Amino acid sequence: MDWPVGDFRDWAAWLGARLANAPRVDSGDFPIEQESRPAAVLIAIVPRAAGVTILLTERAAHLPAHAGQISFPGGGVDDGDADAAATALRESVEEIGLESRFVHVVGRLGNYYTVSGYEVAPVVGVLEPGFALTPCADEVERVLELPLAQLLDPSHYERRWVERRGLRGQTHFIEIDGDTVWGATANMLLMLAHALGADGAPREVG
Repeated sequence: MDWPVGDFRDWAAWLGARLANAPRVDSGDFPIEQESRPAAVLIAIVPRAAGVTILLTERAAHLPAHAGQISFPGGGVDDGDADAAATALRESVEEIGLESRFVHVVGRLGNYYTVSGYEVAPVVGVLEPGFALTPCADEVERVLELPLAQLLDPSHYERRWVERRGLRGQTHFIEIDGDTVWGATANMLLMLAHALGADGAPREVG
């Protein structure tokens, strides 16, 4: 895929145009039958001189759900949230201290249904230079940036069989620089890759 060359404005314009023309396709971990709770996450693109990255978090080890997993900042919808973008931005402030004024929201993907019972709206944004992060220690172990070119290349992923909550199904994994991204986060990254027209396919394992 030919990525744009330039600053955050060029990336915002390119991503916005691509997402506006891409079909919004829903997806999910496994066949989900229970009613899902609405949520949203922020897929934050960070254009840097050394290379473009995607902002992720490692969840705190003491959390009762998904402890230690790598994920996007995000969470459940509150009554006062105007839309999915408002939820994703509010949660990003709460979890990592990312001020909304540095986030240029450029679009969103189809909803993603998790085995844990959430209907997640992935909101895509480009970060303007100058942002600072103050992670909430109660929720976030660390913030990391991983290279966009690898995260959005389907051929870098593996598709493996897993069992979750008594359900057996396939999900995606990718390992970069010693970090493993898998499950809903990996699947939503692949949703973004496909929406942007990425070629290639994950490797089947097991």
